Amino acid sequence: AAAAAAAVYLATCTVASAAALVCSTMRPTASRCTHRGAARRAAASAARTPARTTPLFIDNEEVTSESTEYVELLNPATQELLSHVPLATPAEMERAVRSAETAFESWRNTPVPERMRVMLRLQALVKENAEELAHNVVEEHGKTLVDARGSVQRGVEVVEHACSVGTLLMGETLGDVSRSIDTYSYKAPLGVCAGVAPFNFPAMIPMWMAPLAAVCGNTFVLKPSEKDPGAAVMVAKLAAEAGLPPGVFNVIHGTKDSVDFLCDHPAVKAMSFVGSNTIGEYIHDRASRNLKRVQANMAAKNHAVVLPDANKEKTLDALVGAAFGAAGQRCMALTTAVFVGDAQEWISELVPRADRLVVSAGITEGADLGPLISAESKQRVEALIARGIDEGATCLRDGRNLKVPDYPNGNFVGPTLLDNVTADMTCYQEEIFGPVLLCVRADTYADALKFVNANRYGNGAAVFTKSGAAARMFQREVKASQVGINLPIPVPLPYFSFTGGADSFIGRGHFLGKQGIDFFTQVKTVTSNWSETEMPTGLKGIGAD
Repeated sequence: AAAAAAAVYLATCTVASAAALVCSTMRPTASRCTHRGAARRAAASAARTPARTTPLFIDNEEVTSESTEYVELLNPATQELLSHVPLATPAEMERAVRSAETAFESWRNTPVPERMRVMLRLQALVKENAEELAHNVVEEHGKTLVDARGSVQRGVEVVEHACSVGTLLMGETLGDVSRSIDTYSYKAPLGVCAGVAPFNFPAMIPMWMAPLAAVCGNTFVLKPSEKDPGAAVMVAKLAAEAGLPPGVFNVIHGTKDSVDFLCDHPAVKAMSFVGSNTIGEYIHDRASRNLKRVQANMAAKNHAVVLPDANKEKTLDALVGAAFGAAGQRCMALTTAVFVGDAQEWISELVPRADRLVVSAGITEGADLGPLISAESKQRVEALIARGIDEGATCLRDGRNLKVPDYPNGNFVGPTLLDNVTADMTCYQEEIFGPVLLCVRADTYADALKFVNANRYGNGAAVFTKSGAAARMFQREVKASQVGINLPIPVPLPYFSFTGGADSFIGRGHFLGKQGIDFFTQVKTVTSNWSETEMPTGLKGIGAD
């Protein structure tokens, strides 16, 4: 039913209104009715020739799109027009895929050590240009500079992982499975792979996708978010400088039409996606019908269970940072804290901690939170806060209607705390994707665990306690697939796979780690028969006693 609803919703979007669908990135979209404003902006921009456009990147060159349709890219702190993002034409999208298809024929035969050395040069170049990348993220997305730098570094770690995948690409061998018969397997690249990346990590997620696909011998076509695509183009240019041949990493821009194109194109063998459930399920269904493999990280509702024996000061500090950092715009943001027993007395102490956080433009020194990505996102977050209060939640701190000095037009929402939240409230049922922490009260650990496990999502969950026994019980019994013990955001380093579960993931094979390599490769098994009775004359007896 959800997939059908997604298909109906997407089908109603015209090419002009598709600009607001933000097919790759608007999270969540389930109850969003905000596409008209963005559609008007896209239509207005289509009526004039843009002074500056974000380029496509094809065959290791920046390409100025010939499209007459654009999405306006606005600075979320100021509403300044930064660029026009073109909706790539069908011919341009076809060129990108054909370029990748042609490049695959030679890239697949490039020795693995040479591919890894390209990744080694790429990680060095990303480090050298990290500050420029971070400032682009601040300008287009709104992250604080500290957060932007951190997100670039997380991307670097994935590229570093790609520098050492030799052992992960190894197959298996068994000799003499029968007389003169050996069987062995190896991992072969798939071909052209594609990625649809979200707005919330415009530099990091492209580095989650393209480097691992390429080091496995594939070529890659990326569609970044039209809300902040600059960093993705910068990463692609650095990859070309590092030595990726033309066509191995191409970038196109667009909305629904570009996503449909990639899902339907017969040359594309695999789709990677990060974003909302509505779009993730749509991509999975459409691409799967075309016999492509899909990995889709989707929405989340991450919980922390706070037991009375936890270290109070460290726990409360951790909750505030995990809930409000990145303005809550990350799939691993801590959205819900479940306070057990006497720990409920700590809830009010969250307020002064939230009060100390500085909300301002991302470039402002000392800023803890930047703006939300768009005015529509701000409206949606504030509406969910209001809905929660109307449905009975107690508002301990209200971040709506925030006025930020020097930035009167920014998409700012301040840290918000809602207490006495219950499972039936809309603010709990939906992914808010903003700086809002929901506080839930539970009498016992069993009640808390039951509450957490009843949620449909399964990205992450954490427990705060001094008890090893309680922690071990939680990690075994909680249904979420990534578990934190005395830390609120349990995202592992890229040597491990990002193992979101339940309704937070759909597809075959998780991102990163061993599963990420397996996703981008196909196991090929060879059984050979070299009978010694067929030894050429003159070689018989060699090696015999």
